[in-house]
Amino acid sequence: MTISPSITITNNHQSMQVKTKNTENLLIPQSLQPGDLLRVVAPSGALRELEAFQNGVNIWRSRGYRVEVIPEIEDRWGYLAGKDENRRSHLAAAWQDPECRGILCARGGFGTTRILEEWTWMLQNQETDNINIQSPKWLIGFSDITALLWSLYKVGICGVHAPVMTTLAGEPAWSIQRLFDIVEGKSIQPLKGKGWGGGTVSGKLLPANLTVATHLLGTPMQPELDGAILAIEDVGEAPYRIDRMLTQWRMSGALGKIAGVAIGSFTNCEPPANIPSFSVAEVLRDRLSDLNIPVVSDLPFGHQAPNASLPVGMVATLDADKGILTVNS
Repeated sequence: MTISPSITITNNHQSMQVKTKNTENLLIPQSLQPGDLLRVVAPSGALRELEAFQNGVNIWRSRGYRVEVIPEIEDRWGYLAGKDENRRSHLAAAWQDPECRGILCARGGFGTTRILEEWTWMLQNQETDNINIQSPKWLIGFSDITALLWSLYKVGICGVHAPVMTTLAGEPAWSIQRLFDIVEGKSIQPLKGKGWGGGTVSGKLLPANLTVATHLLGTPMQPELDGAILAIEDVGEAPYRIDRMLTQWRMSGALGKIAGVAIGSFTNCEPPANIPSFSVAEVLRDRLSDLNIPVVSDLPFGHQAPNASLPVGMVATLDADKGILTVNS
């Protein structure tokens, strides 16, 4: 589908123009407030952590939100949370529901790219031939949900790289509050890590799971990377795999467009026992330090708590001398 550079955004509260390649015109969904309806979908892997999932639902409900879980939340098709057409239809139903103000993803895993093969966030008006996005709303998740978040950003809408329903209850109180602060329109505190030096840069923030983002390179879901701050994390990937992915970013030219790199946690990424290897830290330093751009590592987001929420596409500032990532308000 061809997406025009200017898209009319319409919901119950506002109408505005969004230029998809211009971060100054990023559409931020209306702030949530208690009483709003949120829908829980499972667009990725099959749900296994039932108790943790329910604890996540309870946190949202305890804040006064109406949370509706799809009846098929425990569906399975191999390692997926149901067949592609079913997961796609659940996401579409939530997205097109004018009463729904946000979409909460049950868990990550794998599967979102499969439903994106035949997906559009856009709706064609047959009478006017305009391409519209109806009722833009918050999309919340991380890990495999990176693909949905980046594809949503590609049409000019901000989502949140944040804990999914199965991980939310394991977050510290400040991390949980940070998620609610973002979706409720409040300011959030800067994140502190370890600066590698190289000065300060500002740009659109693109948080992502490194593995998922790598597999989006060269696809229609890859957003514009020029001048972006890439925020990466991963889990369960041996150092040589991290090396292979970052080398792909380098050879494709994608990494050369990035203005700065924010590094979160790389969980369970230790090298196999008794096999010669670099550490993940050594790989990251080797593949990123010669780019001559600001880099900050050890930031508190990723697959291990804390997983600090990060808005997708908003302008952020990365200070690699002080080791600070700030989302600009």
